[in-house]
Amino acid sequence: MPASATLYDRLGGVYAIATVVDDFIDRVMANPILNANPKVNEAHHKVTPPGFKYLVTEMVCWATGGPQKYSGKSMYDSHAHLDITESEWQAFLKDARECPRKSRANYWRSLTARRRTLC
Repeated sequence: MPASATLYDRLGGVYAIATVVDDFIDRVMANPILNANPKVNEAHHKVTPPGFKYLVTEMVCWATGGPQKYSGKSMYDSHAHLDITESEWQAFLKDARECPRKSRANYWRSLTARRRTLC
């Protein structure tokens, strides 16, 4: 892979990203710590898992330099009203860490560093 490859390319492109997102969203939507927050629980049940996975895949591809254009709300607009606590954020990150390692390492590391801009 060329040294100038995008993070999207280094992660393996849309199919590899979609595989990780599929696992990750299954974990997040079933996480009892996250769903104990009534606002998060309600948000998880407003969308279908396949639709949610599509938007997250689209966003990750876009954010990592892929050709996709993210069509959803900003991360702030999607999450600010959910009153996510530090323990809920840590549960979210734990779910991310438990996803397949090969494709997600660089993306999730950058996500951890950007928490305050997301929610």
